[in-house]
Amino acid sequence: MLSSLELIRNVTDKPISVQPNAGLPRQVENRTLYMCTPEYMAEYAKRFYEKGARIIGGCCGTTPGHIAEIVRTIRALDRAKTSGTQPAMVVVERHAQPVEAQQPTPLSEKSRWGAKLASGRKVTTIEITPPRGVNIDPVLDKARLCAELGVDAINIPDGPRASSRLSPMVTAVRVQQTAGIEAILHFCCRDRNLIGMQSDLLGASTIGLRNMLVITGDPPKLGEYPQATGVFDMDSIALVGVIRNLNRGIDIGGNSISPGTCLTIGVGANPGAADPDREIEKFRQKVEAGAEFAITQPVFDADMLLSFLEAIDSFRIPVIAGIWPFTSYKNAEFMANEVPGVVVPDMLLERMGRAKTTQDSRVLGIEIAAEMVAKITDYVEGFAVSAPFGNVKTALAVLGRIDTKEI
Repeated sequence: MLSSLELIRNVTDKPISVQPNAGLPRQVENRTLYMCTPEYMAEYAKRFYEKGARIIGGCCGTTPGHIAEIVRTIRALDRAKTSGTQPAMVVVERHAQPVEAQQPTPLSEKSRWGAKLASGRKVTTIEITPPRGVNIDPVLDKARLCAELGVDAINIPDGPRASSRLSPMVTAVRVQQTAGIEAILHFCCRDRNLIGMQSDLLGASTIGLRNMLVITGDPPKLGEYPQATGVFDMDSIALVGVIRNLNRGIDIGGNSISPGTCLTIGVGANPGAADPDREIEKFRQKVEAGAEFAITQPVFDADMLLSFLEAIDSFRIPVIAGIWPFTSYKNAEFMANEVPGVVVPDMLLERMGRAKTTQDSRVLGIEIAAEMVAKITDYVEGFAVSAPFGNVKTALAVLGRIDTKEI
């Protein structure tokens, strides 16, 4: 059904309903039983939703338990998305007399990252995920290596795939204080309410964290803590507007703050979105709200990226292409099937499938990623390379900073 959905989605704009059986039936002691668990069925419901289905149920073998689990999963996903075309944000009562906005700091003066973007020079960043525990030393060692080899910034995710890790803000501070390289702090709408987000943004600017990548965030259901509550007081579009106002000396209640914050405003972009028109419209709204640069989801299809860039040409801001080096065929399959919004061409899956050993797979993954960098370098303002499973040397090899023999 998932394969059929992908085909149907491309030829109609009408709502699509998907109602699978609860797996294939089996004969057990003369009884016909459906063996699919509610959790397994809900996992596929999530994939149906991400691929464009908007009416999701079940046929033979489906029980109230299956439906309840599907509802829990899809409700969390749906809440994390913006309904319609308007940014999701709570209404804040403002003062009767509007506050006069201050002149914001130019992008070129906010940070080294901002200065390089403003000058039109190529930028590079490597994504390093915070640790699950309190030992941050390995992250700092990796950041130091990146600094030594000329990488511009360390990209620090905020609870990717709804995981719980060491505070990304603490990680970013330690990186900047000890590794001699700037951080780009992902700032997620999922876990904090409006007041908490403003408080953290003020704090980040005060302690010198100047580079923000604003994201709505993966819903808790995707992670290891599905019972956690997603806040989502606002989405990424609305949060961009909040930061833009903070940079101009106006807080979420319309109060004056002086001086204003000094934050670069980055946003995510997904060239492989299931609904390209909606993604382009959302990107336009992010730019209008105040976004200054964008980092894309991992790019595995150059033509798809170029089509997206052509579509946003009239409201273009610097675009940094996300690059993910495969580590194995299984890793390539995971990216293709389990990561929402990522499209991996069959040709690349087949190519990764030909690798014979673990080392061959790693080298081939780096080779494929480096080919993508070379293919799109004239069309983007830089690259954001992920370090799969924390192996920063893999990312450095993609950028040509070390030889593949060193990984």
